[in-house]
Amino acid sequence: MKLDNVLAGFIPEPRGRDGLALALLLKEQAGAHLTVAYVQPPAWSPPGPARAEQSEWRTYLKEQSEATLTQARELAGPDADYWIHTHRGSGRGLVELARKRGGDIVVIGSAVGGRRGRIAVGSTADQLLHSCSVPVLLAPRGYGDKPPAAFDRLTVAYRRGPGCDAAVKDAAATAVTLGVPLRLVTLVVHTARPAKIEKDMLAGLRDQAAADLRTAAQDQSQRLRVEVELLEGRNVAQALGATSWRPGEMIICASSATGPLRRVFVGDTSLKIVRASTCPVMILPRLP
Repeated sequence: MKLDNVLAGFIPEPRGRDGLALALLLKEQAGAHLTVAYVQPPAWSPPGPARAEQSEWRTYLKEQSEATLTQARELAGPDADYWIHTHRGSGRGLVELARKRGGDIVVIGSAVGGRRGRIAVGSTADQLLHSCSVPVLLAPRGYGDKPPAAFDRLTVAYRRGPGCDAAVKDAAATAVTLGVPLRLVTLVVHTARPAKIEKDMLAGLRDQAAADLRTAAQDQSQRLRVEVELLEGRNVAQALGATSWRPGEMIICASSATGPLRRVFVGDTSLKIVRASTCPVMILPRLP
């Protein structure tokens, strides 16, 4: 996975600052180039007298875009590119810009309305998570208020399969680039009081998951230090809460196997991880 060119979607709101803080952290630690983009809505073309209104609207859009990039420059400094891109959908606009500018990863903040320290998926993230051909990195709400000094560990949500095995390889390469250890975790979700037959099945599932984790870790052990952990709970949020998370942690998830080829596509479990996570989450695109 390349991290040479980081594309941050920015808006003049706290969520914009959250995503930009995360993009800056990634840019500094990976030695990448940063592009900050504001996606503005298009001007319409009304007939007759309404053209005067169109002129006012165009002036407003220009002033808003310039003010937005001025704020972004104050936060990110001169060592970045700044772009205004026009599109009806902010997420689709970032997808288009990533393709045109050669972005290796797109970074945004949480949607409004989510809990502090959590990630809410709004329309921008939804468009990215269903159509982007490069990884999408989401920052929790409030991340920009006190970002960590650096990334200090990558955690892969692992379940054996071609998509997740490829995700482990990408994550291992990213961990080497960032100079951090790698952790593989498998989530085992079960009912509060399973029946005996369910307990037997659960025991077998634990054993198989533990063996799969050890195999996946062994495959990458020559490149870096890899930890493994089995997380259990009655739901995804409880399972994630069964372990400790470092201040500079990042979770990496593979796309759903049912999504379109070469696109990011979140399945049910990955979406639950996104919503329950207290740290940034990166979703990788599917294998070609």
